[in-house]
Amino acid sequence: MPPSVPGIDPLAKGESGNSRQVVSRQTAPHEDLIAQVDKHARYHWAKPIADYNRDAFAQAEQWIAGRAQPLILDSGCGTGDSSRILATRYPAHLVIGVDRSADRLSRQRADTPGNCLLVRADLVDFWRLARQAGWRPEQHYLLYPNPEPKPKHLKRRFHAHPVFPDLVALGGQFESRSNWRIYLEELAQAFAYHGRTAEIFPVPDDEPPLTLFERKYRSSGQPLWCLRTMEGSAEESA
Repeated sequence: MPPSVPGIDPLAKGESGNSRQVVSRQTAPHEDLIAQVDKHARYHWAKPIADYNRDAFAQAEQWIAGRAQPLILDSGCGTGDSSRILATRYPAHLVIGVDRSADRLSRQRADTPGNCLLVRADLVDFWRLARQAGWRPEQHYLLYPNPEPKPKHLKRRFHAHPVFPDLVALGGQFESRSNWRIYLEELAQAFAYHGRTAEIFPVPDDEPPLTLFERKYRSSGQPLWCLRTMEGSAEESA
């Protein structure tokens, strides 16, 4: 199973300045990680795709049809704050934010830019449909995913899930952020298995937060980390 609420970390339940840190018995990447990545790379995952996810993807396909702008995908966008920020930052791009929570997406604001679309869908289905349709987002964000820090829950992390080859196949520059560096170290190893190089570095303290969770973690004094693959960024071609 994938993380229960993609893109939303349930460990961030505290108010601003009081968010809990990730606690895990893991002190390094999981020893079974590469075995999982290898298994999923070798076998096609054929789980049926839910109809509501097909409908959501059709909505997104219709929205981008006939538009020449490059695409930015914001996976697990929550209430869409990060998608709105990205759409404002890159006005020459189309930004699609995806989250499976109807409650979070119902909080959409009237100031959502015209180059931004928020859709409700399960990421594991949406990514597979995007791959089948030949989508090639220029940039792909996965901000503060549920780290599932218990070692026994490795298979719930996106990089150890059967959908990971579909995520990799979408291409583009991929960026993920977390307050648990080990999660990003595992993600970097999974990308390396597929021949893609990624770097991990601290999120600058003076950089405006992309999400509510990033703001909470920073207010709590937690170190924040960013993983970014080496492909060209949206900014370079904006």
